[in-house]
Amino acid sequence: MASVSAGLNIWDYIIVAIVLLISSAIGIYYRFTGGKQKTIQEYLLADKNMSIAPVAFSLMASFMSAITILGVSSENYSFGFQFIVINISHLLFTPIAAYLYIPVFFKLQATSVYQYLELRFGKTSRLAASISYTIQMVLYMGVVVYAPALALEALTGINRVSAVLSMGIVCSFYSTIGGMKAVLITDVFQSILMFLSVFSVIGAALVQHGSVGEIWRIASEGNRTNIWNFNPDPTERHSWFTLILGGGITYLSLYGVNQTQIQRYLTVRDLRRAQKALWWNWPILFCLGLSTAFSGLAIYSRYHDCDPIRAGYINNTDQLMPYFVVDTMGHIPGLSGLFVAGIFSASLSTISAALNCLAAVTMEDYYKPLYRYFRKKSPSSKRVAIQTKFLALLYGVICIAMAFIVQHLGSILSASLTIFGVVGGPLLGLFTLGMFTLMANEAGSLTGLTCGIVLGLWMGFGPKPPLTRLPTRTDSCENLAFNSTMILSKSITKQNRDYMWLYRVSYLYNGVFGFLATLIIGYSASFIIRRITGRTIEQENYDHNLFIPCLSKSVLVRKKDNKTFMLVQTSEPCDVINDDNFQEKYTKVDLD
Repeated sequence: MASVSAGLNIWDYIIVAIVLLISSAIGIYYRFTGGKQKTIQEYLLADKNMSIAPVAFSLMASFMSAITILGVSSENYSFGFQFIVINISHLLFTPIAAYLYIPVFFKLQATSVYQYLELRFGKTSRLAASISYTIQMVLYMGVVVYAPALALEALTGINRVSAVLSMGIVCSFYSTIGGMKAVLITDVFQSILMFLSVFSVIGAALVQHGSVGEIWRIASEGNRTNIWNFNPDPTERHSWFTLILGGGITYLSLYGVNQTQIQRYLTVRDLRRAQKALWWNWPILFCLGLSTAFSGLAIYSRYHDCDPIRAGYINNTDQLMPYFVVDTMGHIPGLSGLFVAGIFSASLSTISAALNCLAAVTMEDYYKPLYRYFRKKSPSSKRVAIQTKFLALLYGVICIAMAFIVQHLGSILSASLTIFGVVGGPLLGLFTLGMFTLMANEAGSLTGLTCGIVLGLWMGFGPKPPLTRLPTRTDSCENLAFNSTMILSKSITKQNRDYMWLYRVSYLYNGVFGFLATLIIGYSASFIIRRITGRTIEQENYDHNLFIPCLSKSVLVRKKDNKTFMLVQTSEPCDVINDDNFQEKYTKVDLD
């Protein structure tokens, strides 16, 4: 097997152009229909009248970027099929997100999820969390655009500058003028293209080998089909324990408390529909995850006796899928273009989600508070709608700029992805402290958040042992340009004991450790601070809507007539209580 020549034909470019034009047309359509995006509710929350199906697809597409598609396929090619177990964690943790976290945000009905933190703890907590989210997403946007552009340039001949500009400009255009409605509908269209691009890879392998069974047989001979690793050791990179627990915490940080996903839940009419959208998201996410994972085995079935990385045909594993497409389908007009369109779509869906949500966070958490502070009044709804569109466009420009910046920073590619993971766990811990406990206060929670982020970054950026990939062969390669950096040898696979235990822990536990550190330290610090200051839980003026359903319906604390009372539920649920009728529905205990 010899290296392949790069390049797309005219039909491939036509297909890519059509996809970009359709995405832009959707934005234009929603700009001039309905309410024409004149109100902030329509622009950021789609007027709260979206149906379940597009929201379910958008929940999947928001974080299934081109990096995910390219990365999951190369993961299964290099390390085997074990990663598929992470989909079970998504199923197990979906009810936790649906019935514990989402109801709190639905009661609040705030455009920014970080408004919750101000109501529960204070302004400092809100600002700390929203700044963390903003930095996280800005870095991630640059990587999401640049990484696939780099991989495609090496094999398809698409100039990376052209790829970055086309994705950035088109995405900024339809996100800015069409608002959340355009984002959700384009996510559906782009999700279909993502599936088609992955299915094209599997289809090409089926044409070569004749059946799924044959692909599986070849992968099995290469020791890539074993998924029964139950080793509880935290240093095991992928096992049922790391994938279920680590994948579950990551899932909760994205689908339970992340601004990008919560904003999508709020585009439907009521809580029940939002929960249904999340449940329907799981089979869609599972199907794409399964097909993408199997595409890695499909690619291995073609290169099991000639690894293109070790042979020197490509430079890294991210180029495996594009290389396979050009190698097997490059001679068929349009098929390579369909794949490129799918990769573009994966990036577009992720970036459009980020632009809309970053605009919302900036408006709600930064601009409005500053405007009220200096002007002593709130900005008009018309002004807010116009300025939010400008913010979305501004973040589109920042996205394009970041894509060009990361190419000069080298390690920022892996660094920003690490930040994306390690920040999510501590933020989940901060929201959990607020929703699940009465003990937590602002000072204690911020102490926990700081410790959680520091621990996560320490684990994420510390020196890591070299990864031991499964063996590959080069005996059938032609024009072998041997790449010694990919040889598996004792000199490279250094003994793990030479590294600090914390650095050997699976990367999937970064979020888990950050979550637990925030939770444990935040709760303990809050307890200590209460003992020092003498301020008890009973003296707080809690809003029951800020707690998970089971906690909000058991014990409330209210102040009335300058006296403190604990209200213990007797017959009615907490969401119907008010200060005028609580005596009829609750037993009042005087705490003063």
